[in-house]
Amino acid sequence: MALQWMILTYVAAAEAAIAILLTLPAPKLVKSRLVSLVSLILQPSLFIVPFSIFQLMDIYWKQEHRLMCTGETCTASERDRYEKSIYKAQRNVVLCAAACLLYWCIYRICKYHKEIQSLEEAEKRYKDQ
Repeated sequence: MALQWMILTYVAAAEAAIAILLTLPAPKLVKSRLVSLVSLILQPSLFIVPFSIFQLMDIYWKQEHRLMCTGETCTASERDRYEKSIYKAQRNVVLCAAACLLYWCIYRICKYHKEIQSLEEAEKRYKDQ
């Protein structure tokens, strides 16, 4: 299970880095090349959305079937372990949501950039006429 969360963490970190690169000011040529490269990468990296949703369903299922430790029968170590698992689950939910949100942000940034390029080209054609 730790490998899945490590992969999701690295993908979310890479998505954050790409989002930062796309939003930094750069010359038009560099920005258009970067956006075209990221656009090519977007379709194969779509796997992160169903993967995150699957992980969220797994967290939900485990939460529903987790043994409760809320009585006098629980020892201090059992209570600590229970609370630690709750904190891990919350962290992983945030990680899944962040991965999906970052993917969507990158997709929208690329789409907006392409729309701006097409509008600039149309404006250029109208000025030439």
